[in-house]
Amino acid sequence: MNLNTKDIEKIVVIGDRILIKPATFDHKTKSGLILPPGVEEKENIQSGYVIKVGPGYPIPNIEPDEPWKPSTDMIKYIPLQIQIGDLAVFLQKHTYEIQFNNQKYLILSQASVLMVLREDY
Repeated sequence: MNLNTKDIEKIVVIGDRILIKPATFDHKTKSGLILPPGVEEKENIQSGYVIKVGPGYPIPNIEPDEPWKPSTDMIKYIPLQIQIGDLAVFLQKHTYEIQFNNQKYLILSQASVLMVLREDY
C-alpha cells in the first residue's frame, strides 16, 4: 500500500464506521481469461485492508446518584471488534466509495463486515 501516513492521519472516522483500502485482485481467471476492469467491483462480497476505525458505538453517560461526585461530559463508546490492519470481507452494497490522494477507499459500518483475517492469531 502506498499511503502517506500523515495524510491518512487527517481522516477521522465517526462512530461504528471503518475506512478500508480495497484489495487489488488479478484480472485473470484460473483458466486464463482476462477480465475487464471493474468486474470485481460488481461482486456482492469484497475484501480490503482496514486503514482506520471509528471509536465505536456511543453509549449514554449516566450521571451518578451522588451529587458530590464531579460530572463528566465525556462520551463513552463500546469499541469495535475490527482493528487496523485486518483484512475484512464485507458486503459491497453497503459501502460508500471516496477518493483521497488519488486512492480509492471505502467507508462502511462494522455491521456490513462478514469476517476478518487477523495476522496476529
